[in-house]
Amino acid sequence: MKFIVLNGPNLNLLGSRDKNHYGAFSLSDIELLLKKEYPDDYFEFYQSNHEGELIDRIQKAEAFFDGVIINPGGYAHTSVAIKDALTESKIPKIEVHLSNLSSRENYRQVCLTASSCNGYLSGFKADGYLAAVYLLKRILRGKES
Repeated sequence: MKFIVLNGPNLNLLGSRDKNHYGAFSLSDIELLLKKEYPDDYFEFYQSNHEGELIDRIQKAEAFFDGVIINPGGYAHTSVAIKDALTESKIPKIEVHLSNLSSRENYRQVCLTASSCNGYLSGFKADGYLAAVYLLKRILRGKES
């Protein structure tokens, strides 16, 4: 299966950001982790600090990929435009957040984008990406519970 893994603003700083919230893994560490855990699947990773670039990737995803894993970073709480792009995409989508949003600031309690995905994971650090692949594969095989 083919998956695109989209990461939003400031996620290029993983590995040096607050490790209590985000863990010690960098984005390239997460990419290696996914490829090691799921060697028979294809992953394309993309990170941008720019909202429109993420929207462009979401809009093109269904032509090339079976599913989307997205960590929109701070855009999760603010971007109606990313939410709309996710809504229009017809392939399965899982939103991932490294930190446990429910234990963070009030403004992080509302995720605009998550409601346009099949579901979201929060608080499992890099393992959230692994869980997202597992769940997308179940959805694609028609085995979601």
